[in-house]
Amino acid sequence: MSTGTLLAIVIPIAFIVALIALALALLTRRRTLRERFGPEYERTVEGADDSQFAAERELSERAKRHDHLDIKPFSASARDRFTRDWDSVQQEFVGPPENAVHDADRLVTSLMQARGYHTEGFDRQLKDLSVEHGRTLEHYRAAHESDTLSTGHKATAEQLRNAMVH
Repeated sequence: MSTGTLLAIVIPIAFIVALIALALALLTRRRTLRERFGPEYERTVEGADDSQFAAERELSERAKRHDHLDIKPFSASARDRFTRDWDSVQQEFVGPPENAVHDADRLVTSLMQARGYHTEGFDRQLKDLSVEHGRTLEHYRAAHESDTLSTGHKATAEQLRNAMVH
């Protein structure tokens, strides 16, 4: 078999194998991101302006940023302090619930900061939390939205109650 014939066979086969490998890598990446981010994967893809690939790139960047955070477990004393603070916030709900919801939102931010998350800006908080807590992030969004509404006294009692549950 001549070199030209051999190249005519090998080059297309190599090209097809490379395409298959690329497709498998993309599918594996997509599956991994979907598993890691849970519902946040779908939310990000749906909200992407340009493409699913751009959304996946954004999620990958979040994961890289998150991997550089110094997330620390709580010491026993910190865990006890946050538990006491949470109990206090729950008891406060009986009074003006708006104050309790606001204090709960601040407590969550304080807890995030103590663990090592960035706490400047709600959008940044969401992105950082989405890496490990994508399955419960919608609850945090809803609770924060209720806190925002309560500032203008526009949150219903049910929204405030749900904010505390979330």
